[in-house]
Amino acid sequence: MKHNCVMKATLGRLPVYLQYLKGLDTNEYPNVSATIIAKALSLGEVQVRKDLSAVSGAGRPKLGYDTLSLIKTLEEVLGQKAVSEAIIVGAGRLGNALLGYNGFGNYGLKIGAAFDISCTDPYTTANGARIFPLNELENYCKSENVKIGIITVPKEAAQDICDRLIGSGVTAIWNFAPCNLCVPDNIILQNENLALSLAHLKLQMDCK
Repeated sequence: MKHNCVMKATLGRLPVYLQYLKGLDTNEYPNVSATIIAKALSLGEVQVRKDLSAVSGAGRPKLGYDTLSLIKTLEEVLGQKAVSEAIIVGAGRLGNALLGYNGFGNYGLKIGAAFDISCTDPYTTANGARIFPLNELENYCKSENVKIGIITVPKEAAQDICDRLIGSGVTAIWNFAPCNLCVPDNIILQNENLALSLAHLKLQMDCK
């Protein structure tokens, strides 16, 4: 099956399913149904069926899914057997918060390093993250074959950083700077507007 078009909401639930399945005794549960998973996780059975169908097809009638095969499929979809490295440019408060977040591993991602203009010599933070001077960005991306870049710099510097990342071989960019970036058609760009997300949450609250 092709997994490149999994919906964001579904993707968010897959690590929960995987964690549950890994906790099962496969001798006792060689097969597992969407009904069992839904009940154990207090989720809707229809939702679980749709999620699993999107990544692994329909389960077998009266048997459900082969537990070990489903675990393997979820690991493959989440990329846990082939970890991709990302880097951050901008080691301020937001950048450091992302560096310290452990949840990326659930999706086969690792933030290997951060780069900051105020850094003069490489150093390692208390949680083991590596911080490098900004002038080492291009060499690091090329030597480590980095394909994912995260931008957490002020908006005035964002486009220049974006261009440097693309020039270094990065093909996917997660942008936290409050501005629109110009990228070639072959570059994947995800803009993250924290203020807009919070405003949307407030609007939903006010509408209730």
